[in-house]
Amino acid sequence: MLNSNRLAFLIAFFVVCQTAYSQLGFSHEIGVIAGPLQFKSDFGQRSDSKTNFGNIGIGIGIVHYINFAYRADCNCYTTDNYFNDHFKIRNEISWNRTKLEHFGRWVEESRTSLDAQRLRAHTGVAKNLDIGTQLEFFPRSIRRFQAYGYKISPYASLGIHYTSFSPEANTTFGDGLVSTSSNFYSGWAPGSIDPSSGSAWSVVSSLGFRYKVARFSDVVVDLRWQYYFSDWVDGLNHNLSSSRTNDWLLWLNFGYVYYLN
Repeated sequence: MLNSNRLAFLIAFFVVCQTAYSQLGFSHEIGVIAGPLQFKSDFGQRSDSKTNFGNIGIGIGIVHYINFAYRADCNCYTTDNYFNDHFKIRNEISWNRTKLEHFGRWVEESRTSLDAQRLRAHTGVAKNLDIGTQLEFFPRSIRRFQAYGYKISPYASLGIHYTSFSPEANTTFGDGLVSTSSNFYSGWAPGSIDPSSGSAWSVVSSLGFRYKVARFSDVVVDLRWQYYFSDWVDGLNHNLSSSRTNDWLLWLNFGYVYYLN
């Protein structure tokens, strides 16, 4: 079940860390992101094109950056070293939702078996609240980008997020109850359906770029890969050999960032 005390502690820790960085004088940026995502889970057939493009959801978020290249307390650039000029810390609170269905040859209309009917009747929803931090690396100078030395600044990032998930499971087969195991695919292990809320850590990696539109604002395009350290984020863990990884997603998000200092 969701540990609300743990989530509250992490949010408080997040705020304290940002306050500490503010006291050090580093400048800050804040922004919003949104875009479509592809949720990869135990729903659907592995490596099937309809599965790959069928379970598409949406994500939104608020992002905060710590910019080491500029000091807010003196309105000046920081000491010129490689880290300050090529790295930022990105903090984020985001939410995503994906409606999940089974795709692939096992649910084709030509299949009339009970298991095919069970799979077609089974749907779910993945809903995740994320909070976390990433370290972003900019191969080109952050100072030069801020000074209009160039309009586009690519980056790569790596970080860790804490995820609070609350999936849903539904079926129209039989009596329509999730608690009735005979309503679901007969080859799955007992207890494979569990839409309970929970939490997990995840690793996050991104490739993207910033495009400067004004002195204090940038447009951001970011492609994220996020891997959860749990296979229950979608509420389904059927323990078949085809399920070789935990749940993960790809998120293409677009954002706007404003420089506060």
